Amino acid sequence: MSVVPKKIGTHNGVFHCDEVVACNLLKRLPEYKDAEIVRTRDPKVLETCDIVVDVGAIYDHEKKRYDHHQREFNETLKSIRPDKPFEIKLSSAGLVFCHYGEQILRGMIGKENESLLDILYNKMYETFVMEIDGIDNGVNICDGEQRYQIHTNLSSRVGHLNPSWNETDFDENALFRAAMAMVGAEFDERVRYYSTAWWPARSIVQEAINKCLNSSDPKLKQIAIFDQCCPWKDHFYSIEEEMQIEDKIKFVIFESSDKQTWRVQGIPKGNARSFVLRLPLHEKWRGVRDEDLSSISGIEGCVFVHASGFIGGNKTLEGAIEMAWQTIEKSKTD
Repeated sequence: MSVVPKKIGTHNGVFHCDEVVACNLLKRLPEYKDAEIVRTRDPKVLETCDIVVDVGAIYDHEKKRYDHHQREFNETLKSIRPDKPFEIKLSSAGLVFCHYGEQILRGMIGKENESLLDILYNKMYETFVMEIDGIDNGVNICDGEQRYQIHTNLSSRVGHLNPSWNETDFDENALFRAAMAMVGAEFDERVRYYSTAWWPARSIVQEAINKCLNSSDPKLKQIAIFDQCCPWKDHFYSIEEEMQIEDKIKFVIFESSDKQTWRVQGIPKGNARSFVLRLPLHEKWRGVRDEDLSSISGIEGCVFVHASGFIGGNKTLEGAIEMAWQTIEKSKTD
C-alpha cells in the first residue's frame, strides 16, 4: 500500500524569505522530509494540507497553522517560550523555528551533542532567524534613521530570486525550490560553524581570561592572551558577565592566522558589535607602520596600528604585550 506524501501549504505568487525558510526547516523533520510543497491561497486547498505556513490568517500550533499576518498576532519567541529573551515579532520562519527548532537541530548535531542544543538554538535564532522575523514584520533595526541600508542579507537575496516584473517565461515553483536550497545551504553552514568552530573556542577564551586575572605580572592584569586565533568576542562578553568582571580587561592578544605576527586588539565597549572601544591603541601610533612605528613607540618589531586604533601588530608576543601595556599606562595620565 502506497503512502500518501504529506503536504506543506504556503502562498503562491511573490515569495519571501520567511516562508522559504519555514518550508526548508519543516522538510528537515522526518515527518515532512518527503512532503509536497503546495503553493496556493485557496482556503479549500489549504485545508487539505497537513501543515500551513505564512498564509491562512491562523496561528494554532495544535492545528499546525503558522501564519503571522492577522491583526491580533503579536507573538515573540519570549511570549511563547518565556525562557527565551528574544522579543522580535515572529514571522512564519520564527514560528516554525520556535516550535520545531530543537528537534531540527538535534537531528543535525546528534544526541551526543545534546549539551550544546540550548546554546545552539539561541544562537541560531539570534544570528539567523531573528533578522528574517524583523525584516518580514517591518521591525526597524535601530531607533532613528539608518545611515545606510543592507541589501545583501538573506531576505534580500531570496527576494532577488523572484522573477522580474517584465519576465514572462518562468517556473515560479522552480524558483521557490532554488530559494529553499539557498537558505538551506546557509542554515547548514551556520549550524556547522557554531557547533564545530564557534563553541569550541569558548574554552580558549576562558583559559585566557583566567590567566589574565590570576597573573602575578602587573603588565598582564588587563591583557588576555589567547593560545591561538579564534572567534572570541561573544564568549568574552558572556564569560565577563558570568564572572562579574566587566571592563577589567582592556586588550586581547592573539597570533595572526598566518603565524607571522601577534595582534593586539582593543575590546569593543558594551558589546561585540560596537565600534567604540574600551581603550584604543595609542593615538600617535595610529596609521603608522613598520620602522616608523617602532621609532615612535620605542618598541621593536612593530608592524602596524590601524588608523582607528582598534588593532595593531608586532612580530613578537613580547612586542604586542608592550604595545598594549604602554597604551594602558598612557591612558592613566591623559
